[in-house]
Amino acid sequence: MDEPPQGAAPGADEGPSGPASLSPANMADVARLAGVSIATVSRALRDVPGVGESTRRRVREVADQLSYVVSPEASSLSRRETGRVAVVMPRMDVWFYSMMLGGLERGLRAEGMDVLVYQVPGPAERGAFVRDLPARRKVDAVVLAALPLSPEQRDRLDLLGVPLVIAGGAARGLPHVDVDDRAMARLAVEHLLDAGHRDIAMVRTSDTDDTTWDADLLRVAGFRDALAARGVPERSDLLVTEPWAVDAGSRALDRLVALPQPPTAVFAYSDELATALSMGALRRGLRIPEDLSVIGIDGHPTAAVMGLSTVDQQVELQAATAAEITVRLLRGEAGERSVRVPHVLVTRGSVGPPAAR
Repeated sequence: MDEPPQGAAPGADEGPSGPASLSPANMADVARLAGVSIATVSRALRDVPGVGESTRRRVREVADQLSYVVSPEASSLSRRETGRVAVVMPRMDVWFYSMMLGGLERGLRAEGMDVLVYQVPGPAERGAFVRDLPARRKVDAVVLAALPLSPEQRDRLDLLGVPLVIAGGAARGLPHVDVDDRAMARLAVEHLLDAGHRDIAMVRTSDTDDTTWDADLLRVAGFRDALAARGVPERSDLLVTEPWAVDAGSRALDRLVALPQPPTAVFAYSDELATALSMGALRRGLRIPEDLSVIGIDGHPTAAVMGLSTVDQQVELQAATAAEITVRLLRGEAGERSVRVPHVLVTRGSVGPPAAR
């Protein structure tokens, strides 16, 4: 490895007769000389996944060169044994997140862990949470529940020095549990295509704070994949987006039935959207599936009550698996750290052949 630059060491203040003071090297100094991020230095020196062996070796060499060691206070964070895990999520009043939270809490409580819940609904709240790190020194691990964070924000959370697990999503190098959103959407649309439909709409929602969600992008891509694979031209007027609200599905239906050539089937981003859309159809006197076939994604209980076909993403299994991974990390046990939960097509009475036109 090249020799370090000659001159003042990090933190040195040269006086007439030599260094007047010499501050200890810090993690930023190691990151600068190794040419990596501070989060990478943190991971490399704590032997956690997500760092290549050559990078890990370079970071350690620079740390040795600078006589840098992880402070006992920081390195003890993962050994504090507070008995608490932080669960961070955008909101708790939506079915997916309430199910995820319930499953995480049950799984962690069974192992003697308590849960602290942090709700960060918008970009400002997420930024403040990451900036202020309110969970620091209070928890043994952090679980991010389908939380849209930038890579820089995830790196900053990683500096907590405790295990960081993503539930309901994925990020390179971090332990996670997810589902294949693109494949789920493709499967749902293929089910409609198999029934004979060609004029197929997709209904989705946009977040009121303009947040972009990975699952949304992937499900739109899966919708397009399925149409393209069967040679069905995509109609731009059949991809409908409404601002998120409980009646978004009903509003989307109003737009679809007003088209000169309305769809014979709808793929809804979620079961909640599919339910609202179906209720709107019934109010209009439309029969499901005779006049309109409908399918969603989730495995929501209302889908069963309404007789809606769905692709079940097994949220409880995602949560239980994330809890298991978190506990294993805390105990230093071996085991799978990145798990993709399988999805299941559940066919009910809401999909049938298109009516003759």
